[in-house]
Amino acid sequence: MGKILVTGGTGFIGSHTCVALIRAGYQVVVADNLSHSKVESLARIQMITGKTPRFYQADMRDAEALRQVFLDHQIDGVIHFAGLKAVAESVEQPLAYYENNVYGTLQLLRVMEEYGCKKLVFSSSATVYGAENTAPYRENMETSAVNPYGQTKLMIEQILEDICQADDSWSIAALRYFNPIGAHESGLLGEDPSGIPTNLVPCIARTVMGKQNALPVYGKDYDTPDGTGIRDYVHVMDLAEGHIAALAEYTAKRTGFRTFNLGTGKGYSVLEVVQTYEKVCGKRIPLHTEARRNGDVAVSYADVTRAKEELKWEATAGLSRMCADSWRFICQNPRGLK
Repeated sequence: MGKILVTGGTGFIGSHTCVALIRAGYQVVVADNLSHSKVESLARIQMITGKTPRFYQADMRDAEALRQVFLDHQIDGVIHFAGLKAVAESVEQPLAYYENNVYGTLQLLRVMEEYGCKKLVFSSSATVYGAENTAPYRENMETSAVNPYGQTKLMIEQILEDICQADDSWSIAALRYFNPIGAHESGLLGEDPSGIPTNLVPCIARTVMGKQNALPVYGKDYDTPDGTGIRDYVHVMDLAEGHIAALAEYTAKRTGFRTFNLGTGKGYSVLEVVQTYEKVCGKRIPLHTEARRNGDVAVSYADVTRAKEELKWEATAGLSRMCADSWRFICQNPRGLK
């Protein structure tokens, strides 16, 4: 099946994808600088799969550290997760985001090219659809960005497309995620954000655990059935399987650059997610309404036709299972991955 380098492989989506890769028969090598994740996730991967990925504590901006990985291993393909990802932080620290995400990716691509490794699955984002498009989002829509984080994803996608135009031996799939939630069904792996989370489900969990008094709801005056924003939430293990599909159905069979939406194709409002989580955990979640956040759109969900047809991938988990798996991880790991 081959040996896959997973950059950012100790993070939330990266660690779950390592589990899926191992179960699919791939050998896994992980490179991560541990700036926003914990090495403990490797032990959890081992507990779930019986195998521990070879690990390198390496920063994508460090070309020598990356070369060492490629010297030590015959890498057949790369899944590239490594990058900073907090929207608000990117507005405050744009230079850090451009340096880490864009320059780090450039270094990775140079080293891949040096060692003749030209198969890549890139972790992109639905943020590239900007604020002007309306849902459902399709891959052929015009793209734009409303913050530096989204801009880094757009810039990297352009770089990847340019590489494939210049050298037709590259095969690159850019996966545009919608809103990953949930956890591994074992409760051993899940979302463990560093600092105070900004994403909805970690904020819900934080509220249920009594770490904050109420859940902030940003805007209840959107043009939606209950006034709150609607998003496409996808189970992290479904997302992980999407990367396996991208390797097997795209990079193993085709060359060139191609974008794919990974979502469920269905939207849920903030209040629907809260109500579902309340049923799962058996507790009431107090809410606190705040003003809309800049850049937030009313409705965002994917058109997933391309992934279904070309990758033969489709999300299977519904919202109840996503919330139940998230809650199981929280219950089993109240202090996170310690």
